[in-house]
Amino acid sequence: MNKPLRRVALFCGLLMFALLLRDNWIQYVRADDLTSREENRRIRIERYAHERGDIIVDGKAVTGSVETDNSDFRYKRVWKNGPLWAPVTGYSSQAFDSSQLENLEDGILTGNDDQLFFNRTLSMFTGDKKQGGNVVTTLNGDAQKAAFKGLGQKKGAVVALDPKTGAVLALASTPSYDPSVFAGNSDKDSEARQKLLEDKDKPMLNRALRETYPPGSTFKVVTAAAALENGLYDDIDAKTESPLPWTLPQSTTPLSNEGDIPCENASLREALRWSCNTVFGKMSDDLGNKKMIEQTDKFGFNKEVFTPVRADASIYPEDNRPQNAMAGIGQASNRTTPLQMAMVASAIANDGKLMQPYMVAERQAPNLDPVYTHEPEELGRAVSGENAQKLQQMMETVVKDGTGTNARIPGVTVGGKTGTAQHGLNNSEKPYAWFISYAKTDNGSPVAVAVVVEDGNANRDDISGGGLAAPIARDVMKAVIDSKK
Repeated sequence: MNKPLRRVALFCGLLMFALLLRDNWIQYVRADDLTSREENRRIRIERYAHERGDIIVDGKAVTGSVETDNSDFRYKRVWKNGPLWAPVTGYSSQAFDSSQLENLEDGILTGNDDQLFFNRTLSMFTGDKKQGGNVVTTLNGDAQKAAFKGLGQKKGAVVALDPKTGAVLALASTPSYDPSVFAGNSDKDSEARQKLLEDKDKPMLNRALRETYPPGSTFKVVTAAAALENGLYDDIDAKTESPLPWTLPQSTTPLSNEGDIPCENASLREALRWSCNTVFGKMSDDLGNKKMIEQTDKFGFNKEVFTPVRADASIYPEDNRPQNAMAGIGQASNRTTPLQMAMVASAIANDGKLMQPYMVAERQAPNLDPVYTHEPEELGRAVSGENAQKLQQMMETVVKDGTGTNARIPGVTVGGKTGTAQHGLNNSEKPYAWFISYAKTDNGSPVAVAVVVEDGNANRDDISGGGLAAPIARDVMKAVIDSKK
């Protein structure tokens, strides 16, 4: 072969090699990236070509699928009582993707997950059409309904946990929304979603997981835990060194209490019963910012929580002495999600052991065989067993004859703590009403609850944790207890 032909052959060989290299790069290296691109409409068409698996509560599906008209997406998602379950399931939309469990469990629900490989392979030989699997939740339907009924038209959130396992029993956020109204890909769906996004009340915001509030006096339980764990106090009925008035450190401003309540040198039990700001503010200052942060970390603060849906981190901040004292009574820059405060109540009810919150109990193949079963996981010990029992005694006093009497349940031991958190610059806006609690029966503590209410329509003087939030917590706890009978 003469020299020019060799050059042409070599050049053509290089072109073929480059073509093969590029082809393999696209098919293997970039395959997953190209598959997941929004522009790849064939993937989305395949995703909605068959009925989606269901999300299950109490053995019944709260979701479904229906055939569509005039669309290359054959099926779309529907919900049974969408507003009730949207805070748990999230949405699944042909036009706007998905969120929460609908997103995180998409592989199981569409049938594409590796856990369903055997079922997909078997269907190739049997000729059965492709099906999605189911996601079985930990939710208690009666507790969820009680939470929504209690919140009514008010803004707010409720989280109920099983202290022994961490299972989420109720997760409510109001106002809510119906994911079915934008599950398709028509102009009507787009308009419905846009209307929700523009709503000033933010119905698509999951207040139970993604909104952080000042916890108010419910946080005094955490401050009491820090005092017991660090040996600042031991006997919950002994007098504390808490003068009245008490002035914030590095300040000339006295910290006030609500009304004329017996807070001077009050014991831990009485200080929690009457919710004494002076006692717990001084306690937080005596402990110092570092020890307060260490204690909040043990309860799960200062990091995101995954249920598997992500919850925002609750923050107990690094701060100066006066701000640390205020944070110790649940104000200043102290911010928490309702989930986090339910975790606090849960750990105390569980004798100090904090469990990982979770809401997926099982994943099922299309034939209902389980392919995954959740095992409860311990996050750590928030307080010692001895100190947890002391905190239980204090919280039970609050409900028996303190600020939390509205949470009483006949024949059941209830522990709780009220809170009314300041809101806005110089407390210019209406406060948040809080209540955290647990119920205890002969079989232990089956439920712990956190409730926060933003009632913009109530008179300012009528807003209190004991008045607005405690009755909701009571009804949710009672629903869980009654469902176990």
